[in-house]
Order: sequence, then structure tokens, then C-alpha cells
Amino acid sequence: MGFLDRVRNAWNLFKNRDPTWTVGPGSGLRPDRMRFSRGNERSIITSVFNKIAIDVASVPIHHVKVDDQDRFSEIVKDDLDSVLNIEANIDQTGRAFIQDAVQSMFDEGAVALVPVDTDDEPNGPGSFDIYSIRTARIDKWFPEQIRVNIYNDQTGEHEDKIVNKLDVAIIENPMYAVMNEPNSTMQRLARKLALLDVVDEQASSGRLDMIIQLPYVIKTEARRQQAEIRRQDIAKQLAQGPYGIAYTDGTEKVIQLNRPVENNLMKQIEYLTNLLFSQIGITQAIMDGSAEPKVLQNYYVRIVEPILSAFVDEMKRKFLTKTARTQGHSLMFFRDPFKLIPSSELADIADKMVRNQIMSPNEMRQKIGLKPSTDPRADELRNPNISEPAGEAEEEYKEYKEPMAASAIKSVGGCGKPLPGNQTNNSPLPRFSREDSPSGKKKKSGIKTPRGPTG
Repeated sequence: MGFLDRVRNAWNLFKNRDPTWTVGPGSGLRPDRMRFSRGNERSIITSVFNKIAIDVASVPIHHVKVDDQDRFSEIVKDDLDSVLNIEANIDQTGRAFIQDAVQSMFDEGAVALVPVDTDDEPNGPGSFDIYSIRTARIDKWFPEQIRVNIYNDQTGEHEDKIVNKLDVAIIENPMYAVMNEPNSTMQRLARKLALLDVVDEQASSGRLDMIIQLPYVIKTEARRQQAEIRRQDIAKQLAQGPYGIAYTDGTEKVIQLNRPVENNLMKQIEYLTNLLFSQIGITQAIMDGSAEPKVLQNYYVRIVEPILSAFVDEMKRKFLTKTARTQGHSLMFFRDPFKLIPSSELADIADKMVRNQIMSPNEMRQKIGLKPSTDPRADELRNPNISEPAGEAEEEYKEYKEPMAASAIKSVGGCGKPLPGNQTNNSPLPRFSREDSPSGKKKKSGIKTPRGPTG
């Protein structure tokens, strides 16, 4: 862009006039954000849901093509792959969309992935391309339809819609029996945590909980009224005084009751927490990030992989037609195993991968964040520790050296002087030979370029 074009088209957010947009209703909080319900937002269960959702969203899901044996062949760069990895809708990236869907699935037990913008009506007989997609809460189930509550990005409000089950992906929590059943371990833990919150609020409410022992027996109505006047007087002194101090008679005795009451509520919470962690396959070390690679591997196999499989299988069933599946289209997720490997062991694993011809050197360089090498051998599956046969080495030598020699001959022939004899710029190159010379010595291998005439 030239200087004049830059000056003519320059724009500044603060100096230019505000555009005349119809912005619609506004909100101080993000209206499309997922919010936990049923008391889960006030307990440690939220941190467990969030941790698992982040780990599931970190594994990319791609629209791929497979061969006849269902082996991965290539990634299909279409609208479905873009929705799952780049932009799910105007508010969310593909990764944020998957995280939102997993959290909603944990909270509700099931979540619907509803296509919003498509190139054709989903109820029609043909296929349709998905341009945007959103998560929706399922409010009511019908035989062939469901009623969902979904965010409308055009009005900025949540709306109820009835959609066909065949047009939306319905993901049910694989651990529904442990997390969402009315009397499951997680629901029992949530109720115990709610009781603990009530006890904490009562303990921090500012109540003194004390008994005043008066020096006389309270049996008649007159004595009760006298005791009530005395109680109100002490309460008034404590409330009105700047330091909360009251006086009593020398014969009166004050008994304090707000000592911690022993109960087994905290022990029950600890027991249920450990039981829940063992049932879903998570540990405290995974939550604080200090887990060993074997523990993390077990966590990915028991929790992350079933959730990803539930997402992939349902989207493959609903968003890919039977014709597309027979033509080799599918959905797959790819987890990077090198994320769990410490840097001290990465060099040894890289050597084994390249030496056993599982990965090429360039593929290994990408895993550790390095640029691909320009060496053609860096893209080959070969063992660099095994030397090549002499014949293959000589052929490779000819393949890479002859074009260089040809360019040298062209430069000599292009200096304005004719080549000697009948040689031209297109004459075949003299080959090097390893035969013995008449003097009994072997000739040095090389490519000789003819000299021009001496004039």
C-alpha cells in the first residue's frame, strides 16, 4: 500500500465517528456463557468439571478421510472441520465450544449440539453444511424431537426451540451413573457440601450463644419477667457498646456455648471426595498438576478418552451422511502423547522413533517446536544409523551433482565463445569412471567441464 493510499484509508478507533450500528440489548455479563446449576457452582465439584473439560478440549477433533481399513489418510479442510477447530460461532472458538459442551454435559447429564447456520434446511431430504454450532440445554424429551434452550446471537437472548433428534448431536455423560443420578456419589457429595456451607454461615453469623445463670430460681411469672428484663439489658449493653462489653452481677454466671460441636460431617465429605475420585479415575495429584506420567495416562484413558469417543461417535452419526461414511469420511480425535513426556526423556524417545522408522526427522522436529529441515532425507522414514549401500550412494551422488554441473556448463557456454568441436550446451556430460588408468592408478571420480577455445 502506497503512502497516499495509507493516508486516504487510515482509520482510528477513537478519532473516527462511531458507526451507526443497531447493537440490540446489552448485558453486563456475557449472556451466552455456561453457568452451573443445582448448587454445583458453590462447591469443589466445579473445579473437577472445569479440569476435565479443559483436558478434553485440548485434544483436537478433525474431519478426516480413511482408507479401506479405516486408517487415517488425510484431514478434510471443510466447514465442519473449521467449526470444530477454528470458529464454532461468533462468540466461541472451536476449543471453547468443546469446553462449554463438556461442562454443560457434566452439569445437566446430557447436552445438545445444535447447528445454527447451515446451507440448507436440516429437516430436508439432502445433506447440509454446518457454518456455526452452539450448545443447548435439553428441557424436554419427545419421541423424535427435543425442546432445547439455546442462545440466539441475533437477539442476545435465550430461546426455546423444538428440533429433530436426527439433526442435532445429543451427547450423554458417559459417567452419568456416578455424576448425575439422584443418589449418585457426586450428588451425595454436593448435598454434604451444602450442609457444610450452612454450618459455616451459622458459625460466622455473630451469635454469641451463651446462657446467663441468675442467682434465683425462676418458677413464677414475676421471676420470668425479671429474667427477661435482665437478658434484654445484657444484649443491649453488648449491642450498643463500642467494644461489645457488658456487666453482670457478682452472683450471676455466664456459660458460653459457641464452642465447635464435634460431628462427622467433614469426615463424610472427605470419604465421599475420595470415593468420587476413585470412581471417575482422578486423583489430587492430577488436580494440582504433580501427577506422574503413568497416573496421567490412566486419567486420559479412563476419563478423557470415553468423553471424546462419545462426542466423536455422535457427531459422526448425525453430521456425516451414510454416503459420506461409505466414501471414507469420518471424525477422529488426535491426542499428542509427547505432552506427557518430560524434556529429559524426549531425546531418547526421538531417537527410538526415528531409528525404528515410526516418524521422520521433520515430524519429530515439529513435535518439539523446531522448523522443518530442508534436507530431502529429513522427510524419509529411514534409519540414520545404517549406512547405505555403495550403489545407492553413487546414484544419489549423481542425482544431486549432475544438475549442478549442468548449470556450470551453461555458464561457460554463455560467455560468447563457442564450445570446442561439435559440443553444445545440450551435449551429454562426461561421466566419471572408477576404471584403472594406463599408468596403473585409478582416476579420481569427478565431473570435468570442457574448456573453451584458446583463440
